[in-house]
This record gives sequence, C-alpha cells and structure tokens, in this order.
Amino acid sequence: MLFSIGLAQADPLKIRGAWVAPLANWASVWVQKKDLAVHFGKSYEFEPVHFAGTPPMITAIANNELEIGNLAFSTLPIAIGNAGLDDIRVISDDFQDGNAGYYSNEYDVLKDGPIKTIEDLKGKVVATNVAGSGVDVAMRAMLRKHGLEANRDYTVVEAPFPAMRAMLAERKVDMIPAVLPFVLDPELKKIAVKLFDMRDAIGVSQFVMWSARKPFIDAHRAALVDFLEDSLRITHWYLDPKNHDAAAEIASQLTKQPADRFGWIYTKNDYYRDPDLVPDLAALQKNVDMTKALGFVNNSFDVKAHSDLSMVEEAAKRLK
Repeated sequence: MLFSIGLAQADPLKIRGAWVAPLANWASVWVQKKDLAVHFGKSYEFEPVHFAGTPPMITAIANNELEIGNLAFSTLPIAIGNAGLDDIRVISDDFQDGNAGYYSNEYDVLKDGPIKTIEDLKGKVVATNVAGSGVDVAMRAMLRKHGLEANRDYTVVEAPFPAMRAMLAERKVDMIPAVLPFVLDPELKKIAVKLFDMRDAIGVSQFVMWSARKPFIDAHRAALVDFLEDSLRITHWYLDPKNHDAAAEIASQLTKQPADRFGWIYTKNDYYRDPDLVPDLAALQKNVDMTKALGFVNNSFDVKAHSDLSMVEEAAKRLK
C-alpha cells in the first residue's frame, strides 16, 4: 500500500497564460493545436486567459491569478518598477513589431476627416486600448516627437480593440490604433487611412513576451520546459507554409470570419515571430529605456538580468 502511494503521480501543473489580441498572441491559438503538445495533461495543463490589454495582467500576476503574463515592452517596466514585481523574468518571445519586411501596427484616421498630419491632432481625441500598453506608449512617443503631449495637447480615451472602428466611424475619436486582425476589417479599410505606424514611431520593438515570476520558475522549471517544448512544436506548425490553409481555418473558427480573409496570417504580412521563441533583448532594452523617458516609470533596468531564456533554449535543443 505504501509502495503504491509512493508511485502516485502529482497533478499536472496549472499554467494560466494571458493574451490580448486573437491570432496575434500565441496563447490565443495554442489550444487549437494541443494535439501537438505531448506533455499536455501530463506534467502541465495550459489555460489561455483573455485581457483587454497588458497592464491589467500585472495585478493578476501579483495576485497569483496568472502564471504567465503576456507583458508588453511598456508593461514589463511598470510591473518591475511601479508594482514592485522585481522577480518577473522574460521567458520567451510572443511577437515583435517593426522588423524589416513584416507588418507594423498602424494608427488610423478617417480618409475624409480633418487629420492629415500628426500636428493636426492638437486639440483632438485619440483612442488607446489601455493606458501604458505597447500601442499606447508608441503612440505617445510619436506624438511627443511632433511636440504634442497627452492631456495638454490631446485627449486619450480607452476602448477595446473591437470597438475602435465604430468609434472612428462615429467621429467619437480622431485616431485609433489598428492592430491585427482588426486592421484588416473591410469596413475599416473603407473609411480609414494610416497616419503612421509603430515602426515610424519607435523602430523595432519586442512588442510582447511571455513572463513569469522567479519563485514559480524555480519551483516548476521541469514542467515549464515541457510547456515551452510543446509551445515550440505548435509555433513551428503555425509558421510552416504548408499548414497555412489549416491555420486560416482555425483563424476563421476563432473570429467567425471567412477563411479567405486570412491569407496574411503567419506570413510576412503578419508580425515577426521568432521560430525558436527567442525574444530580441537588445530591442527590449531600448523599448524599456523609452518607457522611462516617457515618464511611465521612474527608473530603467537591465533587461538581461530580468530574463531567463535557459528554459526555451533547453526546449529548443530537445527538438533538434
């Protein structure tokens, strides 16, 4: 009897992982290919959790309601510097913005509206998803380059990404962030035009990355390596051109849109994603420094000291 108890298996580790934009964030499409996850249900179980933006993830991580945050370059320093979560570690890439030849988030205005230049936004209202998010910080950085400061020169209102088109069409706001997949809405294309993109504003950004707290990593490293190994299998499947049509069908099911609208998905018309899930820490350091310069945090920090890529590197070696 004692022998059989000793052989009892521990329950799989519960990993709750955050996402914001459908299709853009890996966690939003992960479970659709869990058939490739050989460790799923054994050493761990994965549950995707939706958030309106990355800032609310900080509270969820602090309260142990989320194991893996999908933090943006702007919210990582807020978590560390403002929320006191000094034990946060970047563990993998999600996607990057501004890479040559790939899509970059847009900031759109009405084709027939009064905004033709960035300076025209003085005295106007602009939309963001959540204050302090990646698209928000990049927008503020671009407007600052043109002499415009939030609250002094323009007003910022928050809205979820799916509501952006209607707010622009109804002239409730004068500019919206247009991110994938919402930027490809045919109804938005009819009325909107790009004023600038994130590449214009800040260059290459390590836009979002998976992050976890060090005590959680230390306690569950083996299961996390299994999870990242499975995540790499899933990533490779989605990025393989021969699976493009099947990926478009998954996108169609998730968004309730026709599959033929997703010719762009996981191609160069999409964001850049590192095939080995390795984040661009050099770009992230510049992004973090910029977030401090914009006044969202008081201090910058050494990004490498707040990263642990050993698990994703070990996971990648298993698949070689």
